[in-house]
Amino acid sequence: MDDKLIVSHRAALKAKYGAVGLAQIQKAVRALIAADRQRGLRSRLVFLDDARAMKQLGGAPATLATSPAQAKAAIDAVFRAVDPAYLMILGAPDVVPHQDVANPMHAPPADPDPIAWGDLPYACEAAYGREASAFKGPTRVVARLPDLTGATEPSHLIGLLEAAAAHVTRDVAEFGDYFGLSTATWRASTALSLFNVFGQSRAMSVSPPAREAIAAARLAPLMHFINCHGGLADPRFYGEDAAGHQPVSMSSPGIAGRIRAGTVAAAECCYGGELYDSVTLGLPLPIGQHYLAQGACGFFGSSTIAYGPLEGNGSADLLTQYFLLAVLEGASIGRATLMARQRFVQQTSELDPTDLKTLAQFSLLGDPSLHPARVPGATGVPQGLAPLDAQRLQRRERRVALRSAGEFLDATKPATARPQPAAKASAAVRRALAHIAERAGLAADQVFVAYAVESPAGAAVPAARGKATPAPTRYHLAVATPPAATRPSGAAPSAVAALAREVDGRIVGYRVYVQR
Repeated sequence: MDDKLIVSHRAALKAKYGAVGLAQIQKAVRALIAADRQRGLRSRLVFLDDARAMKQLGGAPATLATSPAQAKAAIDAVFRAVDPAYLMILGAPDVVPHQDVANPMHAPPADPDPIAWGDLPYACEAAYGREASAFKGPTRVVARLPDLTGATEPSHLIGLLEAAAAHVTRDVAEFGDYFGLSTATWRASTALSLFNVFGQSRAMSVSPPAREAIAAARLAPLMHFINCHGGLADPRFYGEDAAGHQPVSMSSPGIAGRIRAGTVAAAECCYGGELYDSVTLGLPLPIGQHYLAQGACGFFGSSTIAYGPLEGNGSADLLTQYFLLAVLEGASIGRATLMARQRFVQQTSELDPTDLKTLAQFSLLGDPSLHPARVPGATGVPQGLAPLDAQRLQRRERRVALRSAGEFLDATKPATARPQPAAKASAAVRRALAHIAERAGLAADQVFVAYAVESPAGAAVPAARGKATPAPTRYHLAVATPPAATRPSGAAPSAVAALAREVDGRIVGYRVYVQR
């Protein structure tokens, strides 16, 4: 039985790199498989368009490299046949596509992306579909080791494979320091996140005054947490001050030669994990891919606009925190991602549109089997070199527990469905929504979209579960850019999301989110 399944698309790789480039990639994959063997892992490469291999594994080949449906069906088939501990997608989305989950917060122009691209559905048992609520119970350890979108020569991907093969697990004590970066406006939220992960926030950098030229010494820690603005197809992150000005806080060129091998990074930034076509566009590498190119172990980020609350922590804040915490507990970066996703679903009574988008859009870049931090006794393996069969048994036990947890979440967790047709709200609800809109800086007549809350079986959740735990019947969401008159002079037009919770015909709570 294979421990790690590496999946890719032969025709897509050959179209990008030619027969010679494909052969070079396969050679690098064989070297990684040999390195995995030394680490106690049995790894295997499967091309999803290989008709013979797919037939042996009980699936149909993915003949169209651009089809999310074919890729999902093929990966589901090979995963069920092999049941690996790790699934590594090899290639950018022009080799194996991201899944095209519909963005439950789509509201142009404030949130213009109709799709929340990502790899979450590959981590779920549910069949291909575009509803975010279908993928709330992840059970699989999945990550993507991406080449460059649009590339024509394979050196970047070969370098990533070589770095993964050479990875060395370090003592957890080496991960005590961190690099933390925040906008000035989100100082309090980022400080809370850093405290929750590292126990203190004293090392946090704030932009402004911090600027793009980050000293190598500041980037030297092996754990990075970034809570800044990001943009579509943009190799830069941005800070923000009280006046709304957004100076560059980090850039892909600015981190060149400054990321240590083995670094683990989590970025809340909008588009922070986007794999845009830097080759065709003539742009520097995406920041996440530049991390990997310098030997970083993993980068956890969002493909589209990410959200966090104005006050406290929520949404992207929580998911990124949970990922880093699991890494510090000794998990592989792939298992840390699955643990973070499950914990994120567990921490809420029902998944609202903001939760669903956050879950769908964050993906892990890197080899999922790599363990950044060694925590003695964390996995129950006797100290010292444990027999490989004992390691494999304990890994399998962890996977069984994670699968059970994911299946339970899928079977029990309520979530919002697609927006409802326009429904007449009561006068009390309309008044409350107008007040919430004003509190969020939006117009009082801002239009809200209603979302029903459904049980996993598809039936509406009962109107109440008792006095202590009332169940919402609907959520009301408005995503919009505050009018210029309400923004500081010269401030960038960042959108906000106002989310209200309705129970028994009245609004009982709300939260305002800002785009990261």
